[in-house]
Amino acid sequence: MEMNEKILQGQTAIVTGANSGIGKAVAIALGEAGANVVVNYVTRSEDARDVVTQIENSGSAAIAVKADVSNEQEVTSMFAQAVERFSTVHILVNNAGLQRDAPFAEMTLEQWNTVIGINLTGQFLCAREAVREFRRRGMQSLSCALGKIICMSSVHESIPWAGHANYAASKGGIHMLMKTMAQELAHEHIRVNAIAPGAIKTPINREAWETAEARERLLKLIPDGRIGDPEDIGKACVWLASDQSDYITGVSIGVDGGMLLYPGFRTGG
Repeated sequence: MEMNEKILQGQTAIVTGANSGIGKAVAIALGEAGANVVVNYVTRSEDARDVVTQIENSGSAAIAVKADVSNEQEVTSMFAQAVERFSTVHILVNNAGLQRDAPFAEMTLEQWNTVIGINLTGQFLCAREAVREFRRRGMQSLSCALGKIICMSSVHESIPWAGHANYAASKGGIHMLMKTMAQELAHEHIRVNAIAPGAIKTPINREAWETAEARERLLKLIPDGRIGDPEDIGKACVWLASDQSDYITGVSIGVDGGMLLYPGFRTGG
């Protein structure tokens, strides 16, 4: 598939947390593939507007919409704005996420609730609204599917992560939420999948790759020998949102350079 191929022409996507990092790359990739894009953000509105401009420069339409995905009313409003501007929604990329790290015994309830609220409850609220909109609209000739939902997970849906219990729990929850939605909705031709990124160069994990020493430690965990770029995730999202993956649902795809292969055991552990 050529990345300049407009395989999502005429469809509309909502990408949450799309003003930076992985969400930004995903939003731009979907726009380059022909989709109209709703660029969701909570802070740094100027960054969201920059993403909108980049999408418009690729020939697609885009709007920036401020909404906290853990707030039910704001999620409902975001979808209403998407429908008002683009008539409907075909694709949801549930990307918004954050970390509030602490050793387990020192983790506060606020840190726990903040991460679970954004990372897990936010995906539930957005996916629920997306399914309602898919059903309201009905089937169209633009896609084989009634709708597509892509949940941004992490290799930590499988790999425990000391000092990040709230984050790992949220990603494990996303994994089972995705599979349960896929099981329940497949008969309606609603496809639900996940992407599980490994180490990706984004602001959220800058300290893990910015210095030479940190980079060397990290690369020991990546059999492919490189740290991923946000664009790697964008390419996977375009494919999962397209009819090229129409027979795939309920799957979590690791985009991780082999991190999930437990490289410490390559030479016997």
